[in-house]
Amino acid sequence: MAKTVMLAFLSILLVSAIILQPDASFQSSLQGLTVWWNIVFPGLLPFLILFELISAFGLAHAISSLLQPVMHRLFKLPGEASHAIVLGWMGGYPAGAEAASSLRKRNLVTKQQGQRLLALAHMPNPLFMLVVIGAGFLHKPIVGVMIASVVWLSALCVMLGATIFQRKEPVHSVHSVANDGSMLQRAADAFRLGRDQDGRSFGKALGDAVSASVQKLMMIGGFMIFAAVLAKLTEPLLSPLFAKTGLSFISQAFFEGHLGAYSAAIWQSPEAGAVGNAAAIAAVLAWSGLSGILQAGYSITGSDLKLLPFIAWRAAHALLAALFMLILWKPITSLLGFWLAPNDVPAYTSAEALTPDQAVAVALKTSDLPLLWPLSLSACLLLALFSLFVSMILLPYRKTNRSA
Repeated sequence: MAKTVMLAFLSILLVSAIILQPDASFQSSLQGLTVWWNIVFPGLLPFLILFELISAFGLAHAISSLLQPVMHRLFKLPGEASHAIVLGWMGGYPAGAEAASSLRKRNLVTKQQGQRLLALAHMPNPLFMLVVIGAGFLHKPIVGVMIASVVWLSALCVMLGATIFQRKEPVHSVHSVANDGSMLQRAADAFRLGRDQDGRSFGKALGDAVSASVQKLMMIGGFMIFAAVLAKLTEPLLSPLFAKTGLSFISQAFFEGHLGAYSAAIWQSPEAGAVGNAAAIAAVLAWSGLSGILQAGYSITGSDLKLLPFIAWRAAHALLAALFMLILWKPITSLLGFWLAPNDVPAYTSAEALTPDQAVAVALKTSDLPLLWPLSLSACLLLALFSLFVSMILLPYRKTNRSA
């Protein structure tokens, strides 16, 4: 009852704030919509469609079989968990959370495994880190590579630490077949099994994939717009608080990861310098913002996975990502000095100081944001070619199995 009353009170408070500040609410919702259309929609749609097709035609089962030894030894997870990790790391959040929830609903992972998989699969879009942040926000593509590497490395370290201290559970693979035969033979058997279980034609699978992907993206857009409005309306309360500590970007980063990443990119910190901006961006991306957390919470609806442990994972990941960047910045930049031209080495200086209002306005101008449509389609094409290559390798083994 208390929770219901509190939510009702907060809803009334939010509606009142929107009524009192209609112009600010409209501008912030438009900013959230711009980020969603320029970055999230093109960054996720091709990957979501492709992975739906990969699952429908059994290739996801084959990849799971191939990666099963790695998943078991490193993370104590079944091979099917690799599907969620690949989808989350290639597509960005909340694609990984959706896949992890699906695995749990089908009892392919235990609850404990599902919680760890949810934390590991919830990652920012790689194209956003490499292109938008590196080339667009910081004008140093190599810094985007460094930030992405730190975010990925810190996620793996957090998960490895959790795996070590978690109680032991039996790891089994539902789609695995007999343990005899070569690795490729087992993958081919899993390939055939997955295709037989689905059974849809290409046209039906493609239509379902497009419909489901667009529906998911509309949900993501709604969460992003809501978070952008919430960040704007709470700005008078939070901005002065964080400005006193010198961490003005947190007021944006707490609510929305994409907005927070830009605020961290133009954050002025004379003491920390360039490494401070990079560490702040890495922490923001690992945290993913309230928008990303709510998207994951929506994705796990209907399963027994919990959001509170997931939030703790996000906080730990953010702290470790910032720490790794602070530790590794100098060694990496020193090594890069031997291979890169002086102007390409990460020793940039931030632009002139901007207020939080100016920072958001600059970040969300359509002309200032690199469009991900061409890059996303190219990356998706490469992934499709890789999937086709794997299918061609497994084809002879499938024929051999049928003839037997």
